[in-house]
Amino acid sequence: MLEAGPSNPRAGVRAMEAAELDVILSDPGYASVKAALDLVLAGILLILTSPLLLAAAILVKLTSRGPVIYSQKRLGQAGRIFTIYKIRSMARDCEKHTGPRWSTPRDPRVTPVGKLLRSTHLDELPQLWNVLRGDMSLVGPRPERPEIAAQLVKVLPGYLERLKVRPGLTGLAQVQLPPDTDIESVRLKLIHDLYYVERLSFWFDFQLLLATVPRMFNAPFAFARIFLGIPGREQVELLRAADPPRSAMIAACEPDPYPEPPAPCELGPSLKGSEITPTLADVEVAGI
Repeated sequence: MLEAGPSNPRAGVRAMEAAELDVILSDPGYASVKAALDLVLAGILLILTSPLLLAAAILVKLTSRGPVIYSQKRLGQAGRIFTIYKIRSMARDCEKHTGPRWSTPRDPRVTPVGKLLRSTHLDELPQLWNVLRGDMSLVGPRPERPEIAAQLVKVLPGYLERLKVRPGLTGLAQVQLPPDTDIESVRLKLIHDLYYVERLSFWFDFQLLLATVPRMFNAPFAFARIFLGIPGREQVELLRAADPPRSAMIAACEPDPYPEPPAPCELGPSLKGSEITPTLADVEVAGI
């Protein structure tokens, strides 16, 4: 059983913070300008989307009780913890009687307006502020909760590798894979994250940003694969056989067949055997 709880996260995070996280980029010069481009583009996007943010905020405020924006701790580059922001899409105090638990398909806690915000990903727009703060990038792996990450490291040893870069609003895994449902789906996303980390470049980021637009309207990934040349799942997985140095890193993503049992926790529904209650990344904490 894999569970996240208060007894383990700090030790796991300390291990992440102490890990050697240097990365060799396929485009070394891009590292020095990526942060600057993030600032410029995030600022422009925040201005352009401000009417949508305002409209969403008004709708949330008029249709449900509670704050418009909620915050949550997430794990950033090199294991640094930061506060992420989203537009609230669930009912106020939805976990008051159940405690924190995962979001599920057709989750009854999601408000009618929240369903619209989630389907269009408009609830993620406040994270442009995280980009401006330097917590996140426009493109990169999605940030995970420290409690969850500390436990995933135990069954997915290569998980630390994704912390070599800043987490992102969009990314290779986000534009083509569905929400997590079990260890295999988490492992597959990790493989995509590591593929991105090892091939980080201006052109790759540009492709993924373009692919995000149709994704917001639930267009099939085939569009991005055909017209933008973004590698699909099969191509990414073939990396293991085609590129030995990187294959060794990808192989580290295979689940440990004999993981040490983690300590009990208070996070609610857990990963049992090979099952994760759906949507690891979409937990909303009541009262925030």
